[in-house]
Amino acid sequence: MKTIGIDIGTTTISLVCAAAGKIVEARTLENDSSLPANHPGERLQNPQRIEEIVRATLDEMLAAHPDTARIGLTGQMHGILYIDQEGRALSPLYTWQDQQGNLPLSDGKSMVQQIREETGIQAASGYGLVTYLCLQAAHRIPQNAASLCTIPDYVGLRLTGRTTPLMHASMAASFGLYDVQNHAFYPEALETLGIDSAILPPATDHIEIIGEYRGIPVTAAIGDNQASFLGSFLSSTGLREGLPLINIGTGGQISVMSDRYIETPGIEIRPLLGSHYLYVGASLCGGRAYAALEKFFREYAEAVTGRAESQYEIMQNLAARAASTTLQVNTQFQGTRAHPEERGSILGISEDNLTPADLIHGVLQGIARELFDMYHTIRTQTGLQSDTIIGSGNALRLNPVLQRIVEETFEARLIIPDIREEAACGAAIAAAQ
Repeated sequence: MKTIGIDIGTTTISLVCAAAGKIVEARTLENDSSLPANHPGERLQNPQRIEEIVRATLDEMLAAHPDTARIGLTGQMHGILYIDQEGRALSPLYTWQDQQGNLPLSDGKSMVQQIREETGIQAASGYGLVTYLCLQAAHRIPQNAASLCTIPDYVGLRLTGRTTPLMHASMAASFGLYDVQNHAFYPEALETLGIDSAILPPATDHIEIIGEYRGIPVTAAIGDNQASFLGSFLSSTGLREGLPLINIGTGGQISVMSDRYIETPGIEIRPLLGSHYLYVGASLCGGRAYAALEKFFREYAEAVTGRAESQYEIMQNLAARAASTTLQVNTQFQGTRAHPEERGSILGISEDNLTPADLIHGVLQGIARELFDMYHTIRTQTGLQSDTIIGSGNALRLNPVLQRIVEETFEARLIIPDIREEAACGAAIAAAQ
């Protein structure tokens, strides 16, 4: 049976056609939907433009694969947009990168701080209900808003002609204030914060069909973290409790599956499928830290040569020469979800290690170390261990030095599956369920 998986990422949109566990065709396009911010902290995209890209590419793939039996969706979590009673967008997409929740309000506290103090729940800026509360406080919720949803949910609405979203638990949990064990938003927290529960879509912990597109069943969107997990594992070693997935792209994530729910400080527990959970540690600056370093070298090279050229290949060669470094680089350049005010640092500088190669190597070590520290917390709390780790994300896939550092840091064998569109593949797999 052929299934098509659609992954609506922040920078790219990928579609794959899969059959019998193999990719038949894959396409990746630029997500060129970014919009200028109207207010401080906003990170916006145009949902109509995203729908156009998806629909045009999906039509082409269906023409090439008319025997497609199911369409699955995934994409960026946390972000929200408002829709009217007809299922049409009333607002831009406020993406997961939105920083309004970290900005001080009239009393000097941020919305993230207020939520924590009033409910005891830690929800980061960019989480859907944090953004909702910021917009509500600023009186910027659109008139006639009937519901809010994520961008993959919105595309699902538009493809099937539905007027109301049905969210998978993995998407609903990404809004924050969600009881993962009971698959429902916390009613006391919603009431305390003044959130009208009527604006929240119903959620399900099953992969349900939400409608049809050109006669083909379309399933509810699952979170991109969960989809990447499914796509990476089912294309390599198969799902196994305790086997970790490290994903390093713009950000970074370490994910471990378990059927047990154990509260773990600093770690999110997210719904996967059925009774399975994902323990997730997320860094805000995974590959972004390496990109910031490349920008530093590129600006210097431009000042010397007059040409702004990519420095990644040169950085790769320099890093390969240094087996290790005594520099200690903390790559929390954008802070952490729990402490967005924190910043990175460089320690242990000497005359001997103040070199480009050491700095590059130190940043790569810092990226791996931040994720390993989260994995160590998961391992300590749950007892789950593994001598193998699965890798995904272009920042890891395209950097052999980072791959070696990950193996050394985690003391585990790293396996990177051949598949590059892990999330889209995971959406196709979920739809085939």
